[in-house]
Amino acid sequence: MGWGETSAEDHFFSPKGPPHGWSLALSFQCWPNYSGYKLVATAAPAAPPRAGRVRASALPARRRLPSPGPSPLWKSSTAGIHCGKQKQPGTMDIVGLLKSQFLCHLVFCYVFIASGLIINTVQLFTLLLWPVNKQLFRKINCRLSYCISSQLVMLLEWWSGTECVIHTDPRAYPKYGKENAIVVLNHKFEIDFLCGWSLAERFGVLGGSKVLAKKELAYVPIIGWMWYFTEMVFCTRKWEQDRKTVSQSLLRLRDYPEKYFFLIHCEGTRFTEKKHQISMQVAQAKGLPSLKYHLLPRTKGFTITVRSLRNVVSAVYDCTLNFRNNENPTLLGVLNGKKYHADLYVRRIPLEEVPEDEDRCSTWLHKLYQEKDAFQEEYYRTGTFPETPLVPPRRPWTLVNWLVWASLLLYPFLRFLSNMISSGSSLTLASFVLVFFVASMGVRWMIGVTEIDKGSAYGNADSKQKQND
Repeated sequence: MGWGETSAEDHFFSPKGPPHGWSLALSFQCWPNYSGYKLVATAAPAAPPRAGRVRASALPARRRLPSPGPSPLWKSSTAGIHCGKQKQPGTMDIVGLLKSQFLCHLVFCYVFIASGLIINTVQLFTLLLWPVNKQLFRKINCRLSYCISSQLVMLLEWWSGTECVIHTDPRAYPKYGKENAIVVLNHKFEIDFLCGWSLAERFGVLGGSKVLAKKELAYVPIIGWMWYFTEMVFCTRKWEQDRKTVSQSLLRLRDYPEKYFFLIHCEGTRFTEKKHQISMQVAQAKGLPSLKYHLLPRTKGFTITVRSLRNVVSAVYDCTLNFRNNENPTLLGVLNGKKYHADLYVRRIPLEEVPEDEDRCSTWLHKLYQEKDAFQEEYYRTGTFPETPLVPPRRPWTLVNWLVWASLLLYPFLRFLSNMISSGSSLTLASFVLVFFVASMGVRWMIGVTEIDKGSAYGNADSKQKQND
């Protein structure tokens, strides 16, 4: 009912007062645009007086005058005004402003880089253990790897507060984290790898988890060097070279002492409209069904992974990721404390159901991606995935790890900074400005690695001839 219309509620404001047996209450509400307050009237049948307090559930339903706009941040009742679950505007603005400050970003970057280089150095010395006790070397490096990768997961889960709801079969849920698994994840978002890490962290296997990554990442300080010591599998995306090296790396994981998720993006590169158009041209030329939300999967990496890890890996976890309300998450947004809302559909497929023959395994993977496409279509239509939504508990160890490193590294840095500024030397101050500038450029470069528009050209027109799976 519009504001220009009359209704039965208008009689409550007549000189005669409300109808017999009804009571009227007035309250204020603050609307999300903070443009002011609005007087709201609520009406309810008058209840007979009772001794003692009346339960809220026993009160009769109230009638509220129609009002435009979204629901108020403050909720009203006949007893007055009470604050809802949402934070007051001032608190939200202050926290959001704090999280977006570049100084906070530099603190995170300093702790990450300093702790990462220290850990890389320790990992270098652990090489002495390899010829003596290989399994001990692996266990130590799993813990050291966790100290680095968990800092990025901390940013996602604790700093930005991003929520990830898992939609899965409750009968399969108890097995997650208690078995080795190949995780097949769609590659569309800038932080999809971080959501994969968060999944591994929630089930306690982040330290030992693996990924099939391009070889160039092995030379990236901290992350790439960490991956080298944890026996990550690298590929050049040239099958003639990868056939032997990838197979050897995978076979070495057969006696790995820790549980792990082996993450693989079968699309080979992040989804863009340009790459999708070219990919579908390849699919048409090969007589394969078109995909709407995915690129054509490259099957060779998947088939060799299944063949090399059979009887060691128990299942394939088919993971399909999307974000609510058409959110476009970025690592910069996570660093700025922006909260995203992810939905992850996880299907557990026993490895026995994946064919051993290479051609049949390739056909199976293409069918899997057709099903993933149908799930994405369903998500865009209904806003949810199939199966039961579950939220694994957020573990505190990522936050504890970061706080320990921050307490160890920030104090000496601040002492050094204070002494440098108090010295008053122009050369010292100039050196500090230079270091500050280099650090800021380093932060921007590390974030830029994850940006879609700066992704690899793999899958573009100049790479079309390479899609020969």
